[in-house]
Amino acid sequence: MSARTLTLVGILGLSALGLFGCDPEKAAGGTTGDAPAVEQPKEEPNPAPVDVSSLPMTPADGEEVGVFETSEGKVVFMFYPQIAPKHVERFKAMIKEGFYDGTRFHRCIAGFMVQGGDPQSKDLDKAPLWGTGGYTDSSGKEVQIPQEFNALHHARGVMSTARSNDPNSGSSQFFMMHQNNPSLDGQYTAWGRIVQGIEVVDKIVVTGDAANNGAVAPNNAVILKKATIQTWPVK
Repeated sequence: MSARTLTLVGILGLSALGLFGCDPEKAAGGTTGDAPAVEQPKEEPNPAPVDVSSLPMTPADGEEVGVFETSEGKVVFMFYPQIAPKHVERFKAMIKEGFYDGTRFHRCIAGFMVQGGDPQSKDLDKAPLWGTGGYTDSSGKEVQIPQEFNALHHARGVMSTARSNDPNSGSSQFFMMHQNNPSLDGQYTAWGRIVQGIEVVDKIVVTGDAANNGAVAPNNAVILKKATIQTWPVK
């Protein structure tokens, strides 16, 4: 379980549970005796910028899309590997694994977004911890996705990844934009777009408590019953 809370920046005066920004400087340490210094791995560069105006608004026939079967209806979304290949690869893998099945949408702010993807939200007894979980490997270590900030606007229907103050702390939590919010552009990794079922987002978003930073009461939380990868068009 991650000790941090993966959240978004607040809007209209709402305070977020976590902020984004640079990591604090880490104290530099040296080696002792004749031990060689350990070379730190270099982070892979982000792909070359893509003209997002050229991105398709609908999938091509036969293209893989994500499908969320929720207790309020079906949401179908396309992926943009052109701008966020690592995120798309990871989210497809988690969906195929069945990781999201039974999770709940735990934070919803009308006019902003709907957030889900925390495995702890499968358990009503863990409601106080909702928003702090992520995907862990067989050793219990959380798997994080290096940021792929891009020029896709966080407009209504866009899919993006939640994170803490560390830009590279994204894991399994995601959010679906209810309305446009340009303050998120370049700060969170957008990787897809809803192509069917945006009206389902309209139903889910009202479950959040605006007076409590969008937190959803356990008994009111909409369930993501099953997530699958299918081919377009979805029947």
